[in-house]
Amino acid sequence: MSKHASLPQQLDHLLRQAVALQQNGALVEAEELYREILELKPKHGDALRWLGELALQTGRLQEGIDLLKKALALNARQPAVHSNLAYALNALQRHDEALACAERALAMQPKFADALNHRGNALAALNRPLDALASYERALLLVPEFAPAWNNRACVLRDLGRYADALDSCDRALALQPAYPDAWSNRGNVLGDLSQPHEAQRCYQRALELAPAFVDAWNNLGLAQIDLNQRDQALSSFQRALALNPASVEAHWNQALCLLQMGRFDTGWREYEWRWERNRIKAARRAFVQPLWRGDFPLDGRTILLHAEQGLGDTLQFCRYATLVAKLGAKVVLEVPRTLLRLLSTLDGVDQLVEAGQPLPPFDCHCPLLSLPFAFSTNEASIPAATPYLFAQAAAVSEWRQRIEPDANASADANAIRPLKVGLVWAGENRAHVAELRKIDARRSLAFEQLAPLLDVPNVRFFSVQKGAAAPQLADSAHRDRVADYTDLLHNFADTAALVASLDLVISVDTSTAHLAGALGKPVWILNRFDTCWRWLLERSDTPWYPCARLFRQPALGDWRSVIDAARDALAELSASPS
Repeated sequence: MSKHASLPQQLDHLLRQAVALQQNGALVEAEELYREILELKPKHGDALRWLGELALQTGRLQEGIDLLKKALALNARQPAVHSNLAYALNALQRHDEALACAERALAMQPKFADALNHRGNALAALNRPLDALASYERALLLVPEFAPAWNNRACVLRDLGRYADALDSCDRALALQPAYPDAWSNRGNVLGDLSQPHEAQRCYQRALELAPAFVDAWNNLGLAQIDLNQRDQALSSFQRALALNPASVEAHWNQALCLLQMGRFDTGWREYEWRWERNRIKAARRAFVQPLWRGDFPLDGRTILLHAEQGLGDTLQFCRYATLVAKLGAKVVLEVPRTLLRLLSTLDGVDQLVEAGQPLPPFDCHCPLLSLPFAFSTNEASIPAATPYLFAQAAAVSEWRQRIEPDANASADANAIRPLKVGLVWAGENRAHVAELRKIDARRSLAFEQLAPLLDVPNVRFFSVQKGAAAPQLADSAHRDRVADYTDLLHNFADTAALVASLDLVISVDTSTAHLAGALGKPVWILNRFDTCWRWLLERSDTPWYPCARLFRQPALGDWRSVIDAARDALAELSASPS
């Protein structure tokens, strides 16, 4: 270049060289030239922009954002720069800002497929799946061969429970780009939702052949291995994920559930503390100034707040620890949801019961209920398993007994076997708004009709204890006359406890009523899914948490028929015995 060339010409020449280097993958050399330009002219918009994009390419997201913002301060009318900013902000989980940037790009250039894709990612992360879907579909109308948009569309369709469409969308992405690890992993996720773990496992393995350091794929492979009853392999998959990223919250969480299922409580409870880092649970984390107690300092003379978390069943199962905490000399304040308030007033060791959402009294330290097993280093032998620890009110029980005892049989043959009174619960709460919970709910719940074989057992009177969205299935059934339904009289768990206490047995899927029966010391048969919740451990028909419970387990994913047949045989045997 001639030494008489003007500065603008010189900068132009350097810029052309740098861009060519960047496009050929010589990023270090390109970066040196961009920095040379910016020394000569700190407000060189193109150099700022290209260097910003190079920083994003090399994973230096915040630096890239700062450079792109400087480029926009010099010239705001650059849709591609706004779009790249949206990409980077999404990657840093700053989805509100990402959405605003994508919208700015689209205001200038409405038919900009990249910006529509980034906008979809921001909307999906902000829990607006239908808006996200519309954004991806606009992108795909413009550029039908846009593989990342097909892949992202699959994720949103999966969140919406449209599994067949999600699978089709993954396949479109893979037809365009067969070596696309994210699309293979997402395809595995959809197959997992469809209870096809063998196929899911193959997809994750393909993703890992293409990208051996793909943390999510290792984590997802572990989940498929759990569905295939390969728990040791699952643990090693979670370990691979954690070796690559020791802060992977989902790998810690899934490892915790697997360890607890296997009865490996020592490490399981510690890992279970990672739940507070999960997006879904983090929002419920309590920010108290008082310290968190995990068994690490004496409680004598202190007031401790124990607070409910997660589901009602979790509270019913772990409120038993209040008694142990009280024995350490603490004054116990227990905060629980309103529907449990009356029932938990019967719990030993609680000085004050507070309804969730109401003002709290003064306290010195606190502990969420499901951290108490960790605080007490609970192992299988030390589970506080004495039941009952909750009680139905005697007056309410006698009212229920009068309501459900058949007067007609009062004068019947005194030698006849008294019919068994059996409560039925066939479905858990349906939490369709959370994809992860929707899958669990679908797997743990039955349709009422699937219980039909039980209803033929002679000498049994059945009562519905089913509340919630699945309750109307009884009224719509041809078998409705076999099951008495007083559930409109059940307004909270104290009411349900009084009904349950009046029965001989409860047969329930894995839901809060099963825990209620267990806590009341009432015989309960739990109809349990193959990929069992961690608290029921593995391959056993009893549980150390509730001495009066019996588990009927699926022998394979989705096989309810075997479970119902086994429960029917056990019920026939029980109803025929004179005692």
